[in-house]
Amino acid sequence: MTTLRRSPDSDFSPRRRTLLLGGLGGASTAALATLGHSGTAFAGEPTRPVTKSAVDFDFDTGNFIRDLISQFHPAWDVIAPMDVTVLHRFIHLSTTAWFDAVAPYHPTAVGVHSRLGRRPSGEAATNRNKNIAGLYASYRVIQGVEPGREPSFRELLIAVGLDPDDGSADRSSPVGIGNLAGKAVVAAAERDGMNQLGDEGSRYNGKPFEDYTGYKPVNTAYKLANPSRWQPKLGPHNRRLGGGAGDQGIFVVQHFVTPQMRLTKAHTFRDPSQFRLDPPRHTDHTRVRDYKYSADEILEASAALTDKQKVTSEFFDNKILGLGTSVAAAALAHEDRLDLDGWVHLLFTNTVSLFDTLIAIWHHKTMYDTVRPFSAVRHVYGSAAVTAWGGPGKGTVNDIPAEEWSSYLNVGDHPEYPSGSTTLCSAQAQAVRRFFGDDVLNLNYTAPAGSSLVEPELTPAREVKLHYATWTDFVQECAISRVWGGVHFKKTVERSVDFGAQFGDLAYEFVQRQVKGDVDSR
Repeated sequence: MTTLRRSPDSDFSPRRRTLLLGGLGGASTAALATLGHSGTAFAGEPTRPVTKSAVDFDFDTGNFIRDLISQFHPAWDVIAPMDVTVLHRFIHLSTTAWFDAVAPYHPTAVGVHSRLGRRPSGEAATNRNKNIAGLYASYRVIQGVEPGREPSFRELLIAVGLDPDDGSADRSSPVGIGNLAGKAVVAAAERDGMNQLGDEGSRYNGKPFEDYTGYKPVNTAYKLANPSRWQPKLGPHNRRLGGGAGDQGIFVVQHFVTPQMRLTKAHTFRDPSQFRLDPPRHTDHTRVRDYKYSADEILEASAALTDKQKVTSEFFDNKILGLGTSVAAAALAHEDRLDLDGWVHLLFTNTVSLFDTLIAIWHHKTMYDTVRPFSAVRHVYGSAAVTAWGGPGKGTVNDIPAEEWSSYLNVGDHPEYPSGSTTLCSAQAQAVRRFFGDDVLNLNYTAPAGSSLVEPELTPAREVKLHYATWTDFVQECAISRVWGGVHFKKTVERSVDFGAQFGDLAYEFVQRQVKGDVDSR
């Protein structure tokens, strides 16, 4: 069993790069957290102005990831920061394109979706060719996967003197290499199992990323027929913390988001069923004592919520913040060891670990189809009064009917076991540990007073600072934050820590084989 604890804070803070982190703290999103993800926007979204630093970009010494792409924050009009499967897939496609685009300029690296040959070593004497290839690869991925963001990236290319309409397929030029790498990634994504085109299982009127597996929950939002199994929640249609415009009076029933993720092709394994995860007996309603104990742990955590725990829960619930700022902090803590190839290889290692982990997580979520805490609490206590957090601005109350209790965080649109957030944090941590050979993280995050999305203007009462000196600290707090948030059981997150680490190892070893060229020829 994993003990959930946090190591003492370190006084060391990494050097800050203002452009890179864009003000790491508060409700702002760290720029590096969105590397490779230009977001999905409405077609009419105004184009972001190109900054002076972009216009002054030095192709020979600059870093297209750190100095250019990190300036483009996504617009979360369509994808919420907690919609992890679709969100992370978009990010991963970009980092894959970067890897494939710079591989021809590396002494040994071989692309994943494209084999574009080896360029003469003199062409890698500066960063120029790699920067050009990487930018064109990014642009082609955006065109193929996130067209709503094309105007912003097109403006960036023009600002730095590149022609976005240059469709060269010349393998001897960085423009051609970037175009070919990006298009190869897009082609692979169209039939990777996620139903990006919306035509899997539907002859007419298919929707992008729609389920084609036939998954159906055994429970409805109105009746818990099997207290061990997932119950879709009834609530407002907006999945984001804090709600949003257009949500008033509109209530919908949850649907399991992208259950086909489990069928998506992984980089590091063939079948997610090969990874064992013990059955969730702690949520088996026929084991009455264990089931009640799990529900009671949730209520105990809910009743004892502090401002810092609320801030921490919101931080890790936002996958751009929790998973994005962590790899940014690790990169800055080891910045003297990273050239442009190092940045690409680090970020690709990170996203492989997350992408493949999601496939295994979704396999087990589908297989076990486990109940969420809100259903278990209501099943155990019904209309009886319990002591717990009473809702935004209510604090802890001792007279809330269990059937009215709600978790601090919004409940994810998928079954409970394993914890996706915890497993991802653990996988990412192990991948980056292996990459740098240490446990150093040094992540700092500041939440200003009143910045909570759940309790705006109230929480936290005073500024709260989070600091994670090591990846070990980060993973343990990521795990327990899901209990504080009321969306996962304690035993679930404990098991998820151990479950996730193996995918970090697999990702690191896979990317190193690609870097060394130790792959099958084709």
